[in-house]
Amino acid sequence: MPGALEMSESLIGRSVNRHHFPEKLTGDAKYSADLIMPGMLHAAILRSPHPHANILSIDTSKAEKLAGVKAVITPFNIPSGRLAVDLFILDTRVRFVGDEVAAVAAVDPDIARKAIDLLDVRYEILPFILDPDEALSKDAIKIHENGNLAIPEPINLERGDIEKGLIEADEIFEDSYYIPAHSAAALEPRAALAYWDNGHLTIWKSTRGVHVERISLSNALKIPTENIRIVGPFLGGGFGNKDETRLGAISAVLAQKADRPVRLEYSREEEFVAGRTRHASYIDLKIGFKLDGTITAIHGVATLNSGAYQASTPQMSRRTGQCMLYLYSCPNVKYESYPAYTNCPTAGSYRALGAPQGHFALETLMDRVAEYLGIDPVEFRKKNHVKIEGQPGRRTSPDDQIIDSQPVEGGVPFSSNELGQCLVKGAEAFDWVNRRKSNGSNDESKKYGSGVAIMIYRGGPGYPTGAEVRVNKSGEITVICGLMDVGEGMTTVLSQMCAEVLGVEYADVSTLFGDTESTPDAPITSGSTATFSAGTAVIRASTIIKDSLLALAGTALESEISDLVLENGYISVKTDPDRRMTVKEVASLMTNDYISSISTVDPGSTEYIVNSFGAHFVNVEVDTYTGNVNILKYVAAHDSGVIINPQLSLNQVEGGISQMLGLALSEELVTDRNTGVTLNGSYLEHKCPTILDYPEIQVIFADSVDPVGPMGAKALGEVPSVGVGAAVANAVYDAIGIRFNSLPISPDKIIRALYT
Repeated sequence: MPGALEMSESLIGRSVNRHHFPEKLTGDAKYSADLIMPGMLHAAILRSPHPHANILSIDTSKAEKLAGVKAVITPFNIPSGRLAVDLFILDTRVRFVGDEVAAVAAVDPDIARKAIDLLDVRYEILPFILDPDEALSKDAIKIHENGNLAIPEPINLERGDIEKGLIEADEIFEDSYYIPAHSAAALEPRAALAYWDNGHLTIWKSTRGVHVERISLSNALKIPTENIRIVGPFLGGGFGNKDETRLGAISAVLAQKADRPVRLEYSREEEFVAGRTRHASYIDLKIGFKLDGTITAIHGVATLNSGAYQASTPQMSRRTGQCMLYLYSCPNVKYESYPAYTNCPTAGSYRALGAPQGHFALETLMDRVAEYLGIDPVEFRKKNHVKIEGQPGRRTSPDDQIIDSQPVEGGVPFSSNELGQCLVKGAEAFDWVNRRKSNGSNDESKKYGSGVAIMIYRGGPGYPTGAEVRVNKSGEITVICGLMDVGEGMTTVLSQMCAEVLGVEYADVSTLFGDTESTPDAPITSGSTATFSAGTAVIRASTIIKDSLLALAGTALESEISDLVLENGYISVKTDPDRRMTVKEVASLMTNDYISSISTVDPGSTEYIVNSFGAHFVNVEVDTYTGNVNILKYVAAHDSGVIINPQLSLNQVEGGISQMLGLALSEELVTDRNTGVTLNGSYLEHKCPTILDYPEIQVIFADSVDPVGPMGAKALGEVPSVGVGAAVANAVYDAIGIRFNSLPISPDKIIRALYT
């Protein structure tokens, strides 16, 4: 084929064809909502019209008499187990407008929806709270039995002495910031199909973690995990947002009561209201610094709106503050977090989980510091960003303990850190020195400005992850992993790694993912850990398989294993290359049907912090007559170690930036203060950007090899989302001289700021 690469070239750094791309392009790929079973019923959920109420009773008689209705469930006739610490399958208290009250399964969707309207619910209306500060006040009504703090204890993290750092400062800047709730707005709504067979449950559903889902359902339904199988079909965009709901449990209980398969699919409005949003965040930030530009203290306090349930709030609360603790070299830092239950829709996982909020506050206030000192924003960041040696201070973790990807302590170096290179290369590509200030016209309504933001994010180490590599007697090679490909192309990257180790073509490796029945235990796909954690496991398993193949070939070729080489699909004798066998020929010598290796890794390093970095540059045009912000130029430079697949990596950066431009400029999920009702639960009103709103984005990857990461790689999936809001806000300030401490920077905000 013209232009085809020779097989001898490394697969690492090549944009091989993405797994399952043809099926997705042609529509043959089956997503959760595409699945159909004989006798399948359709489910609908009755949702609360009240933000806070006790359910006193539910009369189901009219609904049950409706022809075609096969099952009705309420909080009074279901298993009493919990899906999470604060989440029953259904509860006798509802905590937001849209909370689940009851559910129905019927022979078609219209009958199910009609039956929902026939349910007669008696409520005891309770006072409701939408503001997290109010929720945390001493006299607030308890939304959950243990109070309104959404984690057991407030987060309080400190390195050095924050008071000492503030005293040593020549100046102290402080400000308050607000980042609203907004929805991931994935094209695919949640869906699940549940089926029981002799006491065994199978669920096909939208999920990021089949094994974690199985444990949750086992606890809720009070049945052994071995009686539950979870299958994750193709996922239409995970974004961290596809889990943490009652979807699977409700469909499972309905299917059990009806003794029929049941499918439950969210409507678009349900996705916005009852899915999981980004946490609305209130951040107070204080920075102490000397007049030479040295930073002496950083103190951040975050009050977070968890909404009705906890979901991923513990992780999010911690991650919001990581940039305050570690992005800039500073001996004295402190971060506090107070996440609160409120009667708003539940906040949960959403790409980069808290980091965009923290970085927005930090990077806009750092811009103020640089301006006050008269230092160019890029030069200020070059001077102060954390370097390869890590933070000042001493290590407090035991020497044999894997270092957290979100550390507090000092005295631990990074495995790799090319943030400085990102700043240099990004500024050069952007032409920062000659950045655009006008378009050369006389149109006084158009103002131009440029902004920069840097970012830090966990580099990939996560929970223990298992992977299996199997070679059949026919020579077929399969990578088997319990993680889910959430749209980022993980199955492709892990296949590249396996093929590289085994010296075969990428096309020779197939994958099996996301099925608890046939894959090793794994966590959810989250925290940008898939390439690093699963990749490490795949490489280890592939290496063991390689040794097994060499042993088989050594016998057949009458050669010592040390004299053999596996490459280009052949195992050959180094000193006599004509003596060789294909991998398939070697596989045929197996005495069993296949050889297999399962590797479970606890990823990370006992010596280094593994983090990823980036620097974003943006040029904007602000129309002072309309308030519209137009992105003219965007350059993103990232340090994610070795780039395994350039095209997929480019897609991740472009996608992450485009997604967060919505938060920066237009997206906010609005809850009515008087009623608790979500006012804009639709694409029309949530104001997600369209393809016409997205700019061209120039992506640069730093020359970086991470010595800890698999084949030199580290995390990329979420990092591009982190600095977008701050970079845009800094550019808008540069254009019109007004700083915005809240997102989105929408046209109405700009007009009010300019003319009132």
